[in-house]
Amino acid sequence: MIRTRAVRTRLLLVVLAAVSVALVVATIGFNLLLAGTSETDANSLLRQRAQTERSVITVANGKLQLAEPSDDAVSDRVWVFDGPTVIEAPRARPASAAAARSLASGRSRFLNVGDSDERLFSLPVVKDGRRYGTVVVGTSLAPYEQTRRTALIASLAFAVVLLGISWAAAAWLLRSALRPVEQMTAQAEAWSEEDLDRRFEQGEPYDELSRLAFTLDRLLDRIAASLRHERRFTAEMSHELRTPLAKLTAEAELALRRPRTTEAYRSAIATILANAQQIARIVETLLAAAHQEAGARGTADAGEVAEAALDSVAIVADEQHVELALSEPSRKLRVGVDIDLAERILHPVLDNACRYGRERVSLTVARADGHILFTVDDDGPGVADGEADAIFEPAARGTAGLSSGPSAGLGLALSRRLARSVSGDVETEPTAGGGRFVVRLPAA
Repeated sequence: MIRTRAVRTRLLLVVLAAVSVALVVATIGFNLLLAGTSETDANSLLRQRAQTERSVITVANGKLQLAEPSDDAVSDRVWVFDGPTVIEAPRARPASAAAARSLASGRSRFLNVGDSDERLFSLPVVKDGRRYGTVVVGTSLAPYEQTRRTALIASLAFAVVLLGISWAAAAWLLRSALRPVEQMTAQAEAWSEEDLDRRFEQGEPYDELSRLAFTLDRLLDRIAASLRHERRFTAEMSHELRTPLAKLTAEAELALRRPRTTEAYRSAIATILANAQQIARIVETLLAAAHQEAGARGTADAGEVAEAALDSVAIVADEQHVELALSEPSRKLRVGVDIDLAERILHPVLDNACRYGRERVSLTVARADGHILFTVDDDGPGVADGEADAIFEPAARGTAGLSSGPSAGLGLALSRRLARSVSGDVETEPTAGGGRFVVRLPAA
């Protein structure tokens, strides 16, 4: 079976089928109604003529007498029977005369003459309860049949013309209505996954198709955001894993370069294990951040978060010969974020401070306005004027970072994004000397 796949064609066929059924029903109903009306009109005419003829007939001495001779009887197909005797008859075919004679007795009734187009009607002449004779009148059905044939042909022609007009109107309407859909389909096929900012831009929704375009634009916005998030997640994962993977590889290569003692091997394996654990923690943290909106955020001790973050950058601090200092609050503070996620938010900021600081990096923990503030200070060159927001953009580096060696410039961007995903933030504040970054996380 052939299936029509085009929606427009299917809709057009449905419309044509519905209109065709309606026209067939209407045409049949009209012609049946006209036939019934013609039948009623013919019968009414015969009754009227019979009553007229009856009105000029009198009964005298048991015999029927015509009040006056009927000059039209011959042409009007009127028979008057006095009992079985014909006292008036028209010029008619033998079949008509025989049919009229058969109506001379019996009740009043209609009778069609054989296969001809003539119909007869009998009306008994009754007086004082006694039947004296019968009036039979006839008429030709040809005019009525001609009217019915003309009406049938006209109604069929009208139905065909109306069906053609309906097809043309439906085709035009469907083409006009579905043209925006065809345009959107062509646009969507022309776009590639690189065209993340392309939209249908049909304006404010005012009908079903514009609402469809508006809904698809919003869907494309979410898809584009998801793709950008995926790319950013990949870049951040690469950035975060680069250093521990490099350390793990370097330690393994160094351990295999020459034979060592058991203790040296154990030390190398311990370093490799520490880096592997850090990689696993980074992956888990980034995955937790990616699914942050789908699950609970958890809580953690702010002091433990600070210590874990300092431990994560201890190797970098040793390499840069930077002293790490922690200033904890006098009372316990809890942050409304899981400890691993909070540590990963702090890690890029502390790592950045260790790389740019000259001798000392300090971390202070405090509470203010329903947030836990982790303030990181270093004695490095600080943030140049006008770069307070630019350094948080992916792949962007401040003036101070141009001389610090190769870097992807994703650390601070990752830190701010993770912080904002849990209703926090990462900002830089001006100081008299060095750099200051404030990590704001919600308090538990």
